[in-house]
Order: sequence, then structure tokens, then C-alpha cells
Amino acid sequence: MLSVCIYTIEVFKCCASDMRKTLPERYYLDHFHEFLRFFDGNNAPLLCPQSRKLIQQFRQLDADKQCIIARAANRKYALINRAHFDYNEIHAPQLQLDYLIESGWFAPAENVSMQDFAGVVTKNDLLAYLAAYPVKERLNQLKKAELVALLFEYIDVHGWPETLPRTDYLVKTFDRSLRYLLFLYFGNTKGRLNQFSMRDLGVMRTRADAATDQARFASLEDAQAAFYFASALDEMPYWNDTVLQQAGRADWPAFSEPASIAYAEKYLHKLGVRLLDSDRELALAVLEHAPGDAAREKWVRETFKDDKETARVALEAIIDNPGSDSLLAFAEDFYARKFHKKRTSALTDMLRSSSKTLQLDISQNQHVERGVIAWYKRRGVVAWRTENRLWRTLFGLTFWALLFEQDQLVTEFDRRPQSLKYNRFYDTFANDIESLLGGLHSSESLLQHVTKNAATHYGKVNSVFMWRANQLDTVRALLDNASFEAVKQLLKMMAQDYAGLSDGFPDIMVLENNQLRFEEIKAPGDVLRRNQLTSIQRMQRAGFDVHITQVDWFSDPTQPYVVVDIETTGGNNGYHRITEVGMVKMVAGKVVDSWQSLINPQRHIPSSITRLTGISDSMVADAPLFSEVADAIDTFTEDCVFVAHNVNFDYGFIKQEFSRLEREFKRPKLCTVVQMRRTYPGLPSYSLASLTKYFDIGMERHHRAMSDAQAAGQLLNLVHERLFAQQAG
Repeated sequence: MLSVCIYTIEVFKCCASDMRKTLPERYYLDHFHEFLRFFDGNNAPLLCPQSRKLIQQFRQLDADKQCIIARAANRKYALINRAHFDYNEIHAPQLQLDYLIESGWFAPAENVSMQDFAGVVTKNDLLAYLAAYPVKERLNQLKKAELVALLFEYIDVHGWPETLPRTDYLVKTFDRSLRYLLFLYFGNTKGRLNQFSMRDLGVMRTRADAATDQARFASLEDAQAAFYFASALDEMPYWNDTVLQQAGRADWPAFSEPASIAYAEKYLHKLGVRLLDSDRELALAVLEHAPGDAAREKWVRETFKDDKETARVALEAIIDNPGSDSLLAFAEDFYARKFHKKRTSALTDMLRSSSKTLQLDISQNQHVERGVIAWYKRRGVVAWRTENRLWRTLFGLTFWALLFEQDQLVTEFDRRPQSLKYNRFYDTFANDIESLLGGLHSSESLLQHVTKNAATHYGKVNSVFMWRANQLDTVRALLDNASFEAVKQLLKMMAQDYAGLSDGFPDIMVLENNQLRFEEIKAPGDVLRRNQLTSIQRMQRAGFDVHITQVDWFSDPTQPYVVVDIETTGGNNGYHRITEVGMVKMVAGKVVDSWQSLINPQRHIPSSITRLTGISDSMVADAPLFSEVADAIDTFTEDCVFVAHNVNFDYGFIKQEFSRLEREFKRPKLCTVVQMRRTYPGLPSYSLASLTKYFDIGMERHHRAMSDAQAAGQLLNLVHERLFAQQAG
């Protein structure tokens, strides 16, 4: 099987070639007809009168006019430039446009919305247009949305600026109806018709095998309510205080189905938060009536500032009848701190009660989880990076048939099944889930089940997890060493509340003395998030051993370092290549191993480089290619800190060489230039030659890889000596 990264690279190689090809004549019209056929089936009852009329009137037009509409429909925004519609496939396109304007399909640009106007003009354009008015505001400090809103305010008073070429611009009058159709088709306001061409060019993988003719929404009312909230959410950044207050007092559509409830949650929560600055009373009313945990929590917090007794009653009601584990965690914690005078939060308590503090070398600060795993490995303890990947993979492969066969995707562009999108997986398939889990009697049977699904469906697009090489390694380790009942219990918890238990899982899984545990790794300054607290508590409730491991940084010369130096044909790693690699492995200040080789760069070595390094074309003619030594370099540097003088140069070249082989190369880095500046400030120069001379470090041959690597290794020892003295003091 190909790994996903290799597959992706190949896809984009193909796409680069395909993109140069000319699409078939009237291609956009053909896929627009494909799009409209979706509404001839089970989704037809979701059409509102305006969208139904749009489809009927479109189908009555001749092919040339349909081409105009289809091309315009592919534009992202309602504003179009008619000068861009002179396509060879359309006979007399400007005459066709004139007819469509007279028929009401298009209108002058004056009717454009702020959102669509913002989509087609640049910030510099906006500044130029505003220059026509007596503007008092400091325009450079405003965001684009604020500039658009300001421009429209001046237009309302002074009219359109003469600098705006309105005659070329038209507004699609059918845009609102089209956006509703797109919303029905894609299930969100981000879907665009260009996804059809992206599919056909191979840029976007779809799931035609999983799509079925089913209605996306429960009813017309549900679809319209969801569209109302989703559209308003997109438009809100352009609203001023007056519009926000009007929205807060509006009669919102009723929402009672999962789709409309989900969009109402997001919209009303954001609206309530935005209103807090301009109308606090209205904001609290919006938040109080909004569905969802986020709005409820925000309402309690804000109400507490004004009316502590009302907030106390609300918190007690949540604790007695919580809507979710996350909301319960908030209510219990907030209640304890505000009414029982508890000084610390539950998140702080869990951090303080962590089972251990681990000292890790500061060089690991960019990849702390990898550093902890390497720390365990050096002590003979096995650990895996797990986080969300392990549990999402296990969940998706366990319930694949329910997620992607019984709960089929509405269109091939969908990635997330409806039951997961609206967090109703268990409600929808409770009997099937219980039957499936009840039929699995051992870790071996579960592993066999997920392995079969992985082999059958490998590579298929899904929203639960990403396919990777060695996909099941950590799943197998989990099932070999964890309590089977605990695994089943957590899978059931995920099924019951996937939205609340699809992330926040601990970073690593550790097997020590035949005992399995999970650890959430926290470096200095890291905080424990609410979703992490909830996931950890649920894992513990299921029966897993979960700890929090806090990391303290220090300088640790006893961990393995690989000091590297390379010679190259030039300075740009995107073009130039490596000619020599020298590496010394150091532990506790001593060299324990070394590796060096000339490399055939497969290109000419410039004479200036030969004069500098002494490496010529003839010297590397019989040397190995980088591909022939990549495994040796990968193995030699594994679980080590990558050290070099100007480390980004050496690391960047080696990483680029691995990338050319479609392989990943990641190591923690340490730069001896940076460290020498920090530990020995005030020296006249920090070049390798100057430092070796200043500290009397012998070098056989400057600008040869092994000699420079050995010298940089001595600088590393100097750094550690100074840091050790500082730590001891």
C-alpha cells in the first residue's frame, strides 16, 4: 500500500499536468446540470419557491444563456465583471448578457452586498475608493471588513465614487437562491461549484461510492432555518452595532432538528458575545435562549457579574441535570470556586496532582512529545505518540460500516456522515452499536475486525482519521496491553458523544513493566484545556491509567547529540546539493561514534566551491548518491539532537534531500552559534573559524565536513560546561 503522503504527491504531480489541459467545451454547463439533477430526487421537497423557480427558469433558457448563468454561478461572489465573459463557447456573449439583464438575472452593481463586494476588491482598492470622500478615520488601522462597512456608509450619504468602474460590474440577482441550492447540496456555506472541476482534475478526492440519494435536512423548515443561521454567521463580521441589535431582536426561525440546532448554536452564541459591548441586556437575553454548551457557559459567567444568586441557581440546575460532561465540568468547577471559595480550578488541580515531573533537555522544546518518547526509549521503556490519532482510527475502523455504509454520505463531496456532523451517532444506531460491541468478546476479535476494515477500505476519504503507513501499529499495541473492557467502554462513550470525545486525548501511550498508561505532556507555560480534562476524566472512568507529566527544561549533556556538518555545491537547498556529510555522535561530552562520506551531488561543483572546500567533481564521481546513504544517516541520527553551527543550513539541506526521496526527516535541533552567543556573550565573532581560534580548538581542515563537525562538537561541550555551571550555581 502507498502511504498517504506519497499518494498526495502523486496526485498533485498529475494535477499539475492536467491543469494545463483545456477543459471540454461547455464543461461548466455540463457540471451545472449535474448539480441541478441533485434536486430532482429526495432533496426536491427542500426547495423553497425561489430556488424551485430558479431551476425551472434556467432550464427554459437556450444553451448560450445557460452557459452564461453556469459561468457566473461558478464565481465565488455575487459581483461579476461582464468583460470576463467573452468565451468562445458562447455566441455573442455580451448580447446574451444584455438579454439576461433585461430578464432580471443580473442587475447593476449598486445592489451588491458588503460581503460580496469585499470578496472581489483589494484593501488598496478600498483605500483608493475612500479617498474620494472626506474621511476622518485612520484607514490603515482598520481591517478589510471595517473598510468595506465604512465605504458603504459613505456611499449611502454621498453616492458611489466616480473611481469605481460600475459599468463593468453586475450583481447576480439569483445569488441568494443559488447559495441556498449550494447549501442544500454541500451542507455548508463554503461549498462552491468549482469543486466539480477540482474533482475532475484530480485535485479533490471524493466518495462517489458512498453517496446516495437522501435528503440532507429533515424538512424544508429545517433547511431554511439552518441556511438562515449559517448565512447570518458569515455576514456578521460586516455588521455594525445597529445591525447587531436588530439581529438580536429579530424573530429567528424555529429550530428543532439537529441541523438547524447546530447552526443556531454557533450563530446565537457569537451574536450574544458580539452584543455584550453595545447592549448587555440584549446580549444576555440572546445567550440565555441560545442552545448549546458554549452559550450556556457564557451566559452563566456574564450573569454572575450582575446577579450572583441567579447564576448560583443556574449552576445548581446544570449540576443536577447536565447537558454534557463538558458543561458539567464547567458548572462544578465554577460553582466550587465562586460559591465555596475554592482558589484553584479543576484544570489547575489536575496539573498540580500530576504523577511526575520529567527533566528534558531544552533542545526538545519544539517537539516535546518526541523528546519524552526518546527519553523513555533510552531507559528501555516503550512509548508511542497517540494523541487523537489512535482513538479516531480505532473508532472509525470499528464502526466503519455504520458510519460510511448505513449512514451514507449525501453527496460524493461529503466527508462527515450526518450522524457525526450533528452528534447523533448513538441515537441513530444504538441497537447496531450495542450489537457490534456485544459481538466482540476479546482484543483479538476487535483487532481482527478493524484489520479487515482497514484492508478493505484503505485510502478512502473520511473525516474521522487520516490514512498512514503502519496505521494499525499503535492500535495493535493498545489492544495487546490494555483492558479489553476499558477499550470497549471508551468506544461506546465516543459513540454516545463523538463531538465531546473526538479530541483532547493524552499525547503518548507508555508500556512499562507490562503496565499500560497514557500521559498528557505539559511543557512549561502549557495549559490543560477543558476538552483535555474531559477526555482524561472519561478515560479514567472507562478504566485507563492516565497521568499528566510536566516537563522542566534543563541542559542534559548525557542525552545523545549528533553534531553534523555538510559541504554543498551552493547555498540554496532547493537547487544545490550535498557533496559531503560528517557526523559525530556525542554522549556526556565524549564522541561515541562517527560517520562520514562524500556524496555525488549529480551536478557540477562550481570552481569557487572547490577552492573553498577542496572537493572537486572527480572526487565525488564514484561517491554514493544521497539516496544510497539516506538509511545510514536516518539511523545514525535517530533519537538524537541534531547539532550544527548555523543548524538551519545543515538541517535544511538534509531535510530537503529526504524530501526528494518522499521521506520525512524530523529531529530536535540545536545551533552552536546561538548557544555560544548566549553562554559566551561579547566575543568579537561567532564564526566557526573564529571560535576555534579563540578557544584553541584544533582543526585538520576547515570547510571539510568531519573536521568542522568535530570542532562544533567541542563548542557543544563548552556550551554544556557553562550551562552546567549556571545550573549548579
